[in-house]
Amino acid sequence: MSEEVLNNTAVENEYGADQIQILEGLEAVRKRPGMYIGSTSSRGLHHLVYEIVDNAVDEALAGYCDTIEVTINPDNSITVIDNGRGIPVGINHKAGIAAVEVVFTILHAGGKFGGGGYKVSGGLHGVGASVVNALSDWLEVEICQEGKVYKQRYEKGHTCYPLKQIGTCDIEKTGTKVTFKPDATIFQETTVYDFDILKTRLREMAFLTKGLRIILRDTRVEDDTHENAQIQTLLERAYEDRENEDSENIEVFPDDEKEREEEKEELKNKKERVMEFYYEGGIKEFVTYLNRSKEALYENVLYFEGTKNNVYVEVAFQHNDSYTESVYSFVNNINTPEGGTHLQGFRNAITKTFNDYARNAKLLKDSEANLSGEDIREGLTAIISVKIEEPQFEGQTKQKLGNSEARTAVDNIVSEQLTYYLEQNPNIAKTICEKSILAQRAREAARKARELTRRKTALEGMSLPGKLADCSDKDPKNCEIYIVEGDSAGGSAKTARARATQAILPLRGKILNVEKARLDKIYANAEIKAMITAFGTGIHEDFDITKLRYHKIIIMTDADVDGAHISTLLLTFLYRFMPELIKQGHVYLAQPPLYKLEKNKKVWYAYSDEELNKILEEVGRDQNNKIQRYKGLGEMDAEQLWETTMDPERRILLRVNIDEETESEIDLTFTTLMGDKVEPRREFIEENAKFVKNLDI
Repeated sequence: MSEEVLNNTAVENEYGADQIQILEGLEAVRKRPGMYIGSTSSRGLHHLVYEIVDNAVDEALAGYCDTIEVTINPDNSITVIDNGRGIPVGINHKAGIAAVEVVFTILHAGGKFGGGGYKVSGGLHGVGASVVNALSDWLEVEICQEGKVYKQRYEKGHTCYPLKQIGTCDIEKTGTKVTFKPDATIFQETTVYDFDILKTRLREMAFLTKGLRIILRDTRVEDDTHENAQIQTLLERAYEDRENEDSENIEVFPDDEKEREEEKEELKNKKERVMEFYYEGGIKEFVTYLNRSKEALYENVLYFEGTKNNVYVEVAFQHNDSYTESVYSFVNNINTPEGGTHLQGFRNAITKTFNDYARNAKLLKDSEANLSGEDIREGLTAIISVKIEEPQFEGQTKQKLGNSEARTAVDNIVSEQLTYYLEQNPNIAKTICEKSILAQRAREAARKARELTRRKTALEGMSLPGKLADCSDKDPKNCEIYIVEGDSAGGSAKTARARATQAILPLRGKILNVEKARLDKIYANAEIKAMITAFGTGIHEDFDITKLRYHKIIIMTDADVDGAHISTLLLTFLYRFMPELIKQGHVYLAQPPLYKLEKNKKVWYAYSDEELNKILEEVGRDQNNKIQRYKGLGEMDAEQLWETTMDPERRILLRVNIDEETESEIDLTFTTLMGDKVEPRREFIEENAKFVKNLDI
C-alpha cells in the first residue's frame, strides 16, 4: 500500500514539458477572472459595466460621442448604448473575421495600441470588451453604420454566428449597443446590480468628460414601501413637502401642467429610476458638487487648463471652512487613488505659488517659516485631471501615474495661471493665505499635543491608557481590541473576554466629531488620545501601520440610534486620520443580537427581525414565548455578551471596506453626515431611509 501511495505521489508531482499549459482564446479570463477585473464579488460585477462604458467614453474623448445610455434590465442584464462611430464591421485581414468579432473574442485586441484609432483612452488597454464577453452568460452587440444595422451574439465568450445585417437605419445614425448578462457561475456572490454604485461612478465620468450626457435607467420593478409603517409615513410626508417646495418655485402654464401630470403618471406606472448626468462645466461642477455640504471660503471655483509636452491638464479647486483635504486625481478619466506625478506637480505648484505670494504681500514675516503644503491644502477640495497619450502606471491596478512629463506639465500650468489669478484677485488670495497661516499655528500646537499620544518604551515611562484592559498575547496577528460604548458595557466585556487575545477599551460618551475640529483639538481629546495610544500606530504624518498592536479593531456599540451615531463618529475619525487601517481590513463592526427568545428554559438569539420570525415559526407562537429586545450592551451579562458577540466561534463581524473607485463619494458622505449643513443631510436621510432595518421608533 505504501508503495502505491509513493508511486501516485510521483505521478502527481511530475513536472515536464507537457505540464506547461496554454490557455487559448478567452479561457484565461474565465480561469482567472480576478486578474482582469479585480474580483468576482459585487465590485467585479459592476466593473464589467465600467469596461463597456469606458469604451464609449473613449469615443466621447475623441469627439465622436455625446450621449451614453446605461440600462439595468429586469433580468439584471445591462445595456450600454452610445452614439459614437460604432465598432468597425469590416473584415480584419490579420484575423480573417469581422473587426467587431475581433474586439469581443480576442484578448488584447482594440484600437488603443498606437494604431491611431484613439489619441487618448481610458479603457483597460483595449481588452475590456473581450473580458466582459468572456465573463458573461451571453452578450449581444448591435452596430449602426452607413444606414445598416449589424448584430452578433456570443455565449460564454464563444461566437454563436457570424456578424449579420438585421435591418436598416438613418444614414446619419451611428453607434454601438451592447447588452450582456453576467455569468452566475463566475459571479457566485451576486449578479444583482446596485443602482447607487453605478450612479456614483457614472456621475464621476460625466464630471470628467465635459459636455457628455450619461443616462442611467433601472427598469426593475421596485417596491418603494418600507416594512416599518412609521418610516413609510415619514417618507411620504418628506416627498410631499419636497414636491410642494418644487411646485412653488416653478411657473406652470396649463399645457405644462398637463405634460407634467402625464410624465408623473408614466413614471408611476413604469416604476423605473432614471438619472441623467450632464455637466457643461466639467470638473468645476465636480468641485461644487463635492463642496455642497461645506461652506466655501470664496464664491468661484478656480479653474486652470492648458497643454504642455503633449499632456492636457485640467485643474479645479476651491477652499472651504473644513479642516480636511479632499484632492482627487485622474488620468484619461481613470481614478488614481495613490496619486502619482500629476498630483506631485499640483502640490509643488500651489505650495510654491502661495508661499511666494504670502511673502510678497507681507502676509508672512521674514522671520516666520514657510507655509507647508498641508497648511495650504487644509479645507481644499480639488480635482486634477490629465489626458496623456501613453500613460505609464505603477503596477497593474493603475493606482499611481509614473510619467515624469505629467509632473512638469501640471506644475508649470498651475504655477503660471495661479500666479496671475492671485495678483488679479487679492481678496481671495488673502483669504486663502490667512486660513493657511491659522492652519500652520494649529499644526504647531498639534505637534506638541501629539507628543503625548506617541507610544514610548517602558524606559520613557509612557504607559497605555488606564482604562484599557490589554491582552497578554503580544503578537498583533492574534490580538484584537474592542472599542466599547460606555463603562457598563465595558465592565461586562472585560469579564467576558478571552484575556490572552482580546483587549477592551471603554469610551465614555461620544467622541469628538473630527469633521468639525482642527488637529490641536483632536489631539487634546481624551477619548481619541486613548485610542491613538492603544493602537500604537500614531496618526497623520506619524502613522506607521507596522506598529499596529491589534490586527482587529472592533467597534462594539448599542443597537440603537445613539450606538449608530457613536459608530459613525469612530469611523469618521478612522477614515480621516487612519484610512490605511480600513483599507487593509483591520476595522470591524460587532453585531450584537437584537432579540433574546426564551421558551421552556431554552434560549435563542436573533440578529434581525427576519431571524426572529424564522425562530418563532420553528418553535411556535404562544404565550410561553419570552422575547426581550436588547437596546444596549449593558442589558447583557458577561456570559451572554461572550456567547453572542465576542466568541470568535459564534460571533458575527462586519468588516469595513473602502472602495477606492468611489472615494470622492465616500468623502462626501462623511461630510454630509457629520458636517454643519442640514439640507444635504436631510436629503441623504430621505434617499436612504427605505434601507433602514430593525429600527425602533
